[in-house]
Amino acid sequence: MPTLEVRKASDIVNFNIVCATLGGFITIFGLVSYLLKEKFYLSEALISTLAGVVISPHATNWIRPLDFANGNSVDLETITLYFTRLVLGVQLVLAGVQLPSKYLWKQWKSLSILLGPGMCLMWISTSLLVWALVPKIDFLFALAVGASVTPTDPILSNGIVKGKFADKNIPGPLQKIIIAESGANDGLGYPFLFLAIYLVKYTGYGGAGVEGGAGKAMALWFYETWAYTIFMSVAYGALVGWIAKELLHWAEERHYVDRESFLVFAITLALFIVGTVGMLGSDDVLACFIAGNAFTWDDWFRLETMDDSLQPTIDFLLNVAIFMWFGAVCPWHSFVSNDVIPIYRLIPLGILVLLLRRLPMVLLVHKKIPQIEEIRHALFVGFFGPIGVSAIFYLYIARQFLREIRVDGETRPDAAHLSEVLNVVIWFLVVCSIFVHGLSIPLGKLGFYLPRTLSTAISSERISASQSMARTDDDEPRGPDVGQAALNEERTLMRHFRRRRVTTNDGAEATPKRSWIPGSIAKATQHVFDDLTKPANHKSETRKREEGKKADSSPSSEGSPDGVRGDAEGERRPTISAPKDARLIGHAINNPPVAVTRPEDHEEEAEGPRINVHSPVQSPQRSRGPSAERSGQATPVARTAGAGWQRSIRFGDEAGTGASDRRTKTSFEEGQL
Repeated sequence: MPTLEVRKASDIVNFNIVCATLGGFITIFGLVSYLLKEKFYLSEALISTLAGVVISPHATNWIRPLDFANGNSVDLETITLYFTRLVLGVQLVLAGVQLPSKYLWKQWKSLSILLGPGMCLMWISTSLLVWALVPKIDFLFALAVGASVTPTDPILSNGIVKGKFADKNIPGPLQKIIIAESGANDGLGYPFLFLAIYLVKYTGYGGAGVEGGAGKAMALWFYETWAYTIFMSVAYGALVGWIAKELLHWAEERHYVDRESFLVFAITLALFIVGTVGMLGSDDVLACFIAGNAFTWDDWFRLETMDDSLQPTIDFLLNVAIFMWFGAVCPWHSFVSNDVIPIYRLIPLGILVLLLRRLPMVLLVHKKIPQIEEIRHALFVGFFGPIGVSAIFYLYIARQFLREIRVDGETRPDAAHLSEVLNVVIWFLVVCSIFVHGLSIPLGKLGFYLPRTLSTAISSERISASQSMARTDDDEPRGPDVGQAALNEERTLMRHFRRRRVTTNDGAEATPKRSWIPGSIAKATQHVFDDLTKPANHKSETRKREEGKKADSSPSSEGSPDGVRGDAEGERRPTISAPKDARLIGHAINNPPVAVTRPEDHEEEAEGPRINVHSPVQSPQRSRGPSAERSGQATPVARTAGAGWQRSIRFGDEAGTGASDRRTKTSFEEGQL
């Protein structure tokens, strides 16, 4: 007989703890994810960060990230850097795939404004705020900090432009321009960052430990940053994305690829680009975004995967994992105790950066951007420019570069000080952005509805508490009868709270019976007792009710209107019903094809309505979907802009079941709709 043994302490290792914690959190969060995200408008990034704080050494100490790096803080930063590279690479390929055909080419004017003057203004404004509030730093240090937080984060941006709130309040063109900007400016943060740290390396501290001065710094900035890092990554991403698209076309036309591999193709492409560009030492983040755009340049892959949930699922898992990791590795203690900036300066810095980093720039250039139609759209785009994963990515890129500036075998003092400034300020700005942007929508909703709710409640209370306005018949009416309104309101609101009068047969008021059992407990007990005795009592009532009706089915039918199933002997037993008003899971498919009733099969017996579907003519563009030809069925729905299904409903006693219905049926079967 097997026995339960006490496990050794060595079995409680970090791997088991991480798997249990991550899986348990995602499982519990998934049970209430719709409620939290679509009802309370809470972002998954905020919830995951709070969960990471709870499991970190700062709270329960379940997850100890430093143990994963063998107690070496530099190795821990390297792990975080590679994790952010992986998440950004996958997310940016998916962001590029989401954009319509040739989007970067068609919207180059709007994107050039946001990525050119827009990013420069964001960089300068943030650097000035850092220079003003962080003590004892040069302006070059402030430029390095500002460059790290200039790009808007694509992961947090996706959380803002997706979901029920975005569908109701953000126009589609505005959503697309936000996704495109947040994806492109992530890779374009390199020139701003390396201009500052090159100058710090070759001109700071008297140029100790290096040679060349400012001239070499500018030469490296043009050659290594612009030519090798930016331009080569753009060319490489476009080439790889185009080749991947053509290869997938070739394989799908010959039926070499199955559906699973087809759906996961974009994610594997992201992994390939992150690895190869990382080996070349170029900008893998920008290359992934360009590759995603080139991969869906003809809109084929985007349309084929539009109704599939694999990509959103991978997106969700990566978001939850990365922000839980951020909550665990964030240096929370350094915000209060550090040698860089006191907390009374750090908090105003976070507030001012969120308000002035992006909003003035958008208000200044929004008239040049067609997607920003109104001033409220400009306020939304200006405020929701989150700082997140991309800022942590540039933080550890900069710290890795600064550690290599050495004098006498140690990191140069100015480089070490700048590294500490970057660590404290950027982490604090990221945390501020996660919390502020994660709570802005629910707090805005609360601020909109709460005053109205309180006003309604106070008005009702005042009317209920006011005295009746008595007047004689000779008085002229001076207004509404507030006394009668108050009486009606009191009767409506308080009828459930008044004590019910009990009378005897002669009309006199009787003293109600009092019990030592509270009323709520007594009602609950009675409710449970009724449920237990319901089948027995319900049996005779059901038989009496059904005696006067004609039975349309046998006693052993599968179900009945009252949710009770009968067997051959007439016994009735309760069944387990499906969820009531269940919400559909997954993507809603717009305008699905509807089966047409065959008129020749139901000429005589058609009792319910018959739905005849009339569809617009299919677009002449050839569908290259992987599922139509392989399954032997033609796709009945043509995705044409501006066209929709038209349904005509006729009942059985109506005329018109002739040639038009037969033509519709034949066209539907032949796949010509």
